[in-house]
Amino acid sequence: MRLMMVRTADGPTLGVVDGESVTLLAGRTLRALAAAGPGALDEAAADAARAPDSARMPLAQAVAAQPFEGQGKFVCVGLNFTDHAKEGGNPIPEYPALFLRVPSSLIAHGEPLVCPKASPTLDYEAELTIVIGKGGRHIPQAEALDHVFGYTMFNDGSVRAYQRKSTQWTAGKNFDATGPVGPVVVTADELPPGATGLRIRSILNGQVMQDGNTNDFIFSVAQVVAIVSEIMTLEPGDMIATGTPAGVGYPRTPPVFLKPGDEIVVEIEGIGRLANPVVAEA
Repeated sequence: MRLMMVRTADGPTLGVVDGESVTLLAGRTLRALAAAGPGALDEAAADAARAPDSARMPLAQAVAAQPFEGQGKFVCVGLNFTDHAKEGGNPIPEYPALFLRVPSSLIAHGEPLVCPKASPTLDYEAELTIVIGKGGRHIPQAEALDHVFGYTMFNDGSVRAYQRKSTQWTAGKNFDATGPVGPVVVTADELPPGATGLRIRSILNGQVMQDGNTNDFIFSVAQVVAIVSEIMTLEPGDMIATGTPAGVGYPRTPPVFLKPGDEIVVEIEGIGRLANPVVAEA
Protein backbone atom coordinates (compact mmCIF):
# COMPACT_ATOMS: atom_id res chain seq x y z
CA MET A 1 0.00 0.00 0.00
CA ARG A 2 0.91 3.61 -0.46
CA LEU A 3 0.05 5.73 2.54
CA MET A 4 0.50 9.30 3.70
CA MET A 5 -0.63 11.77 6.31
CA VAL A 6 -2.73 14.61 4.91
CA ARG A 7 -3.36 17.97 6.55
CA THR A 8 -7.07 18.68 7.03
CA ALA A 9 -9.16 21.21 8.98
CA ASP A 10 -9.46 18.59 11.72
CA GLY A 11 -5.74 17.86 11.86
CA PRO A 12 -3.46 15.38 10.07
CA THR A 13 -5.38 12.33 8.79
CA LEU A 14 -4.31 9.03 7.28
CA GLY A 15 -4.67 8.81 3.52
CA VAL A 16 -4.61 5.73 1.29
CA VAL A 17 -3.05 6.61 -2.07
CA ASP A 18 -4.41 4.96 -5.22
CA GLY A 19 -2.88 6.27 -8.41
CA GLU A 20 -3.57 9.99 -8.60
CA SER A 21 -6.13 10.09 -5.80
CA VAL A 22 -6.03 9.74 -2.02
CA THR A 23 -8.81 8.51 0.28
CA LEU A 24 -8.92 9.99 3.77
CA LEU A 25 -9.62 7.73 6.73
CA ALA A 26 -10.73 10.19 9.38
CA GLY A 27 -9.36 9.77 12.87
CA ARG A 28 -6.56 7.41 11.87
CA THR A 29 -2.80 7.85 11.81
CA LEU A 30 0.12 6.12 10.16
CA ARG A 31 1.70 5.48 13.55
CA ALA A 32 -1.35 3.57 14.78
CA LEU A 33 -1.51 1.62 11.51
CA ALA A 34 2.19 0.69 11.72
CA ALA A 35 1.66 -0.55 15.27
CA ALA A 36 -1.47 -2.57 14.52
CA GLY A 37 0.10 -5.37 12.49
CA PRO A 38 -0.41 -6.76 8.96
CA GLY A 39 -4.17 -7.37 9.33
CA ALA A 40 -4.71 -3.64 9.82
CA LEU A 41 -3.50 -2.96 6.28
CA ASP A 42 -6.23 -5.15 4.83
CA GLU A 43 -8.78 -3.38 7.00
CA ALA A 44 -7.55 0.06 5.90
CA ALA A 45 -7.66 -0.99 2.24
CA ALA A 46 -11.23 -2.26 2.65
CA ASP A 47 -12.30 0.93 4.42
CA ALA A 48 -10.77 3.05 1.67
CA ALA A 49 -12.53 1.01 -1.03
CA ARG A 50 -15.96 1.60 0.51
CA ALA A 51 -15.37 5.19 1.58
CA PRO A 52 -17.79 7.82 0.22
CA ASP A 53 -16.73 10.08 -2.63
CA SER A 54 -16.49 12.94 -0.16
CA ALA A 55 -13.47 11.21 1.43
CA ARG A 56 -11.54 11.16 -1.84
CA MET A 57 -9.47 13.95 -3.32
CA PRO A 58 -6.89 14.37 -6.10
CA LEU A 59 -3.42 13.54 -4.83
CA ALA A 60 -2.13 16.79 -6.34
CA GLN A 61 -4.43 18.75 -4.02
CA ALA A 62 -3.47 16.89 -0.83
CA VAL A 63 -1.25 18.89 1.53
CA ALA A 64 1.21 16.45 3.04
CA ALA A 65 2.00 16.30 6.72
CA GLN A 66 5.05 14.48 8.04
CA PRO A 67 4.41 10.73 8.21
CA PHE A 68 5.12 10.61 11.97
CA GLU A 69 5.17 14.17 13.22
CA GLY A 70 6.57 15.09 16.63
CA GLN A 71 6.90 11.62 18.13
CA GLY A 72 9.21 8.66 18.06
CA LYS A 73 12.84 8.36 17.03
CA PHE A 74 14.56 9.50 13.86
CA VAL A 75 17.93 7.74 13.56
CA CYS A 76 20.35 8.46 10.72
CA VAL A 77 23.17 6.37 9.26
CA GLY A 78 26.10 8.28 7.80
CA LEU A 79 28.59 7.19 5.15
CA ASN A 80 26.59 4.15 4.00
CA PHE A 81 27.68 4.37 0.35
CA THR A 82 31.30 3.69 -0.57
CA ASP A 83 31.32 6.38 -3.27
CA HIS A 84 29.99 9.01 -0.85
CA ALA A 85 32.57 8.14 1.79
CA LYS A 86 35.34 8.39 -0.78
CA GLU A 87 34.18 11.71 -2.26
CA GLY A 88 34.52 13.31 1.18
CA GLY A 89 37.90 11.71 1.89
CA ASN A 90 36.48 9.44 4.60
CA PRO A 91 37.55 5.84 5.26
CA ILE A 92 35.07 3.07 4.52
CA PRO A 93 33.38 2.44 7.88
CA GLU A 94 33.45 -0.92 9.62
CA TYR A 95 30.57 0.20 11.85
CA PRO A 96 27.90 2.69 10.79
CA ALA A 97 28.12 6.32 11.83
CA LEU A 98 24.89 6.96 13.76
CA PHE A 99 23.28 10.23 14.77
CA LEU A 100 19.80 11.49 15.67
CA ARG A 101 17.48 14.11 14.20
CA VAL A 102 15.36 16.23 16.54
CA PRO A 103 11.70 16.94 15.63
CA SER A 104 12.22 20.68 15.01
CA SER A 105 14.69 19.86 12.22
CA LEU A 106 12.09 17.90 10.22
CA ILE A 107 9.56 19.22 7.71
CA ALA A 108 7.00 17.75 5.31
CA HIS A 109 6.97 17.51 1.53
CA GLY A 110 6.29 20.93 0.04
CA GLU A 111 7.26 22.91 3.11
CA PRO A 112 10.12 25.43 2.90
CA LEU A 113 13.60 24.13 3.62
CA VAL A 114 15.34 26.94 5.52
CA CYS A 115 18.86 28.22 4.83
CA PRO A 116 20.11 29.30 8.27
CA LYS A 117 21.53 32.72 9.04
CA ALA A 118 24.49 31.07 10.76
CA SER A 119 26.08 29.61 7.62
CA PRO A 120 25.60 29.48 3.83
CA THR A 121 26.80 25.84 3.66
CA LEU A 122 23.45 23.99 3.55
CA ASP A 123 23.89 20.78 1.54
CA TYR A 124 21.43 18.13 0.27
CA GLU A 125 21.44 14.34 0.80
CA ALA A 126 18.86 11.98 -0.77
CA GLU A 127 18.13 9.02 1.51
CA LEU A 128 15.91 5.96 1.67
CA THR A 129 14.30 5.80 5.11
CA ILE A 130 13.10 2.72 6.97
CA VAL A 131 9.80 2.84 8.86
CA ILE A 132 9.57 0.43 11.79
CA GLY A 133 6.39 -1.59 12.28
CA LYS A 134 6.91 -4.34 14.84
CA GLY A 135 9.09 -2.96 17.60
CA GLY A 136 11.83 -4.75 19.47
CA ARG A 137 15.28 -4.81 21.04
CA HIS A 138 18.25 -6.99 20.06
CA ILE A 139 16.57 -7.92 16.78
CA PRO A 140 18.55 -10.63 14.92
CA GLN A 141 19.61 -9.62 11.43
CA ALA A 142 17.83 -12.68 10.01
CA GLU A 143 14.54 -11.39 11.46
CA ALA A 144 15.08 -7.68 10.95
CA LEU A 145 13.00 -7.28 7.79
CA ASP A 146 9.98 -8.65 9.68
CA HIS A 147 10.15 -5.47 11.77
CA VAL A 148 10.01 -3.11 8.76
CA PHE A 149 6.59 -1.62 8.06
CA GLY A 150 7.70 0.25 4.96
CA TYR A 151 9.90 2.92 3.46
CA THR A 152 9.80 6.64 2.79
CA MET A 153 12.18 9.38 1.57
CA PHE A 154 14.37 11.88 3.37
CA ASN A 155 16.60 14.82 2.48
CA ASP A 156 19.27 15.07 5.16
CA GLY A 157 19.93 18.80 4.79
CA SER A 158 23.35 19.34 6.36
CA VAL A 159 25.00 22.60 7.36
CA ARG A 160 28.54 21.50 6.56
CA ALA A 161 30.43 24.24 8.41
CA TYR A 162 28.70 23.23 11.65
CA GLN A 163 28.95 19.50 10.92
CA ARG A 164 32.73 19.94 10.92
CA LYS A 165 33.06 22.07 14.03
CA SER A 166 33.65 18.86 16.01
CA THR A 167 33.79 15.10 15.56
CA GLN A 168 30.09 14.96 16.47
CA TRP A 169 27.66 15.77 13.64
CA THR A 170 24.68 16.80 15.74
CA ALA A 171 24.99 20.54 15.16
CA GLY A 172 25.22 20.39 11.38
CA LYS A 173 22.40 17.88 11.09
CA ASN A 174 19.79 19.57 13.29
CA PHE A 175 19.23 23.14 12.18
CA ASP A 176 15.53 23.95 12.22
CA ALA A 177 13.53 22.99 9.11
CA THR A 178 16.39 21.35 7.20
CA GLY A 179 15.17 17.73 6.99
CA PRO A 180 12.27 17.07 4.59
CA VAL A 181 10.65 13.64 5.04
CA GLY A 182 7.82 11.84 3.24
CA PRO A 183 5.34 12.31 1.76
CA VAL A 184 4.43 8.69 0.96
CA VAL A 185 5.20 5.59 3.00
CA VAL A 186 5.22 2.47 0.82
CA THR A 187 4.65 -0.76 2.71
CA ALA A 188 7.47 -3.29 2.59
CA ASP A 189 5.52 -5.83 0.54
CA GLU A 190 5.40 -3.38 -2.39
CA LEU A 191 9.20 -3.28 -2.74
CA PRO A 192 12.03 -5.85 -3.04
CA PRO A 193 13.11 -7.38 0.28
CA GLY A 194 15.30 -4.87 2.09
CA ALA A 195 14.46 -2.26 -0.58
CA THR A 196 17.34 -3.50 -2.70
CA GLY A 197 17.93 -2.35 -6.27
CA LEU A 198 16.14 1.00 -6.01
CA ARG A 199 17.45 4.01 -7.91
CA ILE A 200 17.85 7.07 -5.67
CA ARG A 201 18.40 10.60 -6.98
CA SER A 202 18.52 14.21 -5.89
CA ILE A 203 17.58 16.90 -8.39
CA LEU A 204 18.45 20.57 -7.82
CA ASN A 205 16.57 23.07 -9.98
CA GLY A 206 16.01 20.35 -12.58
CA GLN A 207 19.62 19.12 -12.64
CA VAL A 208 20.40 15.61 -11.39
CA MET A 209 23.03 15.87 -8.65
CA GLN A 210 22.99 12.37 -7.11
CA ASP A 211 22.16 9.17 -8.94
CA GLY A 212 22.76 6.02 -6.91
CA ASN A 213 21.24 2.67 -6.08
CA THR A 214 20.38 0.96 -2.81
CA ASN A 215 22.31 -2.10 -4.01
CA ASP A 216 25.40 -0.10 -3.06
CA PHE A 217 24.68 0.14 0.67
CA ILE A 218 27.65 -0.75 2.86
CA PHE A 219 25.21 -1.77 5.61
CA SER A 220 21.96 -3.34 4.39
CA VAL A 221 18.52 -2.49 5.74
CA ALA A 222 18.55 -5.69 7.82
CA GLN A 223 21.99 -4.92 9.23
CA VAL A 224 20.98 -1.36 10.10
CA VAL A 225 17.82 -2.44 11.94
CA ALA A 226 19.74 -5.10 13.87
CA ILE A 227 22.57 -2.72 14.80
CA VAL A 228 20.29 0.12 15.94
CA SER A 229 18.19 -2.31 17.99
CA GLU A 230 21.28 -3.35 19.93
CA ILE A 231 21.38 0.21 21.27
CA MET A 232 17.74 1.21 21.70
CA THR A 233 14.27 -0.31 21.65
CA LEU A 234 12.69 0.29 18.26
CA GLU A 235 9.01 1.22 18.29
CA PRO A 236 6.28 1.47 15.62
CA GLY A 237 6.71 4.61 13.57
CA ASP A 238 10.41 5.05 14.34
CA MET A 239 12.40 5.98 11.24
CA ILE A 240 15.97 5.16 10.23
CA ALA A 241 17.55 7.06 7.33
CA THR A 242 20.06 4.86 5.51
CA GLY A 243 22.65 7.26 4.10
CA THR A 244 23.24 9.03 0.80
CA PRO A 245 25.09 8.24 -2.44
CA ALA A 246 27.84 10.36 -4.01
CA GLY A 247 27.09 13.70 -5.62
CA VAL A 248 26.46 15.96 -2.63
CA GLY A 249 27.43 19.59 -2.90
CA TYR A 250 30.40 20.19 -0.63
CA PRO A 251 33.08 18.11 -2.50
CA ARG A 252 32.22 19.65 -5.88
CA THR A 253 34.48 22.23 -7.55
CA PRO A 254 33.23 24.80 -6.83
CA PRO A 255 31.03 23.58 -3.95
CA VAL A 256 27.26 23.65 -4.51
CA PHE A 257 25.11 24.69 -1.56
CA LEU A 258 21.39 25.30 -1.36
CA LYS A 259 20.27 28.90 -1.60
CA PRO A 260 16.95 30.76 -1.39
CA GLY A 261 14.87 30.28 -4.53
CA ASP A 262 16.13 26.75 -5.21
CA GLU A 263 13.95 23.66 -5.42
CA ILE A 264 15.46 20.39 -4.20
CA VAL A 265 13.84 17.05 -5.05
CA VAL A 266 14.51 13.51 -3.84
CA GLU A 267 13.29 10.65 -6.02
CA ILE A 268 13.41 6.96 -5.10
CA GLU A 269 12.28 4.24 -7.48
CA GLY A 270 9.06 2.60 -6.35
CA ILE A 271 8.38 5.22 -3.70
CA GLY A 272 7.99 8.60 -5.35
CA ARG A 273 9.06 12.22 -5.09
CA LEU A 274 9.86 14.53 -2.17
CA ALA A 275 10.12 18.18 -3.24
CA ASN A 276 10.80 21.33 -1.25
CA PRO A 277 11.44 25.00 -2.00
CA VAL A 278 14.42 26.63 -0.32
CA VAL A 279 14.04 29.91 1.58
CA ALA A 280 16.19 32.17 3.76
CA GLU A 281 15.76 32.14 7.51
CA ALA A 282 13.51 35.04 8.49
